[in-house]
Amino acid sequence: MTVGVAVAQFSPTTDAAVNVELIASLVRTASERGARVVVFPEYSSYFIDPFDESLAAHAQEVDGPFTQALTRLADEHGIVVVAGLLERAGDGRRVRNTVVAIDASGVVARYRKLHLYDAFGQRESDWVQPGELAEPETFEVDGLRFGLMTCYDLRFPEVGRLLVDAGADAFLVPAEWVRGPLKEHHWRTLLQARAIENTVFVAAADHPPPLGVGLSAIVDPLGVQLAAIGTATDVVVAHLDPDVVERVRRVNPSVALRRFRVVPRD
Repeated sequence: MTVGVAVAQFSPTTDAAVNVELIASLVRTASERGARVVVFPEYSSYFIDPFDESLAAHAQEVDGPFTQALTRLADEHGIVVVAGLLERAGDGRRVRNTVVAIDASGVVARYRKLHLYDAFGQRESDWVQPGELAEPETFEVDGLRFGLMTCYDLRFPEVGRLLVDAGADAFLVPAEWVRGPLKEHHWRTLLQARAIENTVFVAAADHPPPLGVGLSAIVDPLGVQLAAIGTATDVVVAHLDPDVVERVRRVNPSVALRRFRVVPRD
């Protein structure tokens, strides 16, 4: 049995209702194309560039209106929806950059971005609190176990190691991969690298241009791109076979052969 996994590429705005309406349309398309899981970009609930005080004003609890809307969509279409949202943080000024995986019962896994985008002239940490160092939350659909990471985390292979040690067969990556010199090359290379070194599927959803690079994609455990979007608002689906992970790891048991473990650092 294969598992239909979709990546949905769109540009979130400052209008939460419009974001949910577009997500609903893309979920419908993904479901019609056979998806059981659909991945949306980082900051799907609300996004503004540059960041300002409105982030905190539009942040929600994990079980807030955005998640409730996604739960209804998941229930209606029999699908797991994975998306980034602004979560309220403890200090009242900054927010959490959180990803939730939602089925008909509600949140089945959540992930708070560990590595904030303080690079390439950006300062995400001015507005966002980093996630706590905690055991990864995963979820399973039809024999395939999924783990979550976010955007800049792709540059830190330790995140993938933690997920694969938690049993993940596939990484789901909501992103807002900011455009810039060689950034498209970095995006493609890192998606393939995380897949190859961990022998997992990787499905990543980005914002399209002009802010993001687009190029949302699904990659197999050998680093082969199975499906991709260019720069449009669209959905693409790949049907992932859980047995492929086992076959690749039998031929290339690199995860089992490694001699180092990940040790958290404050």
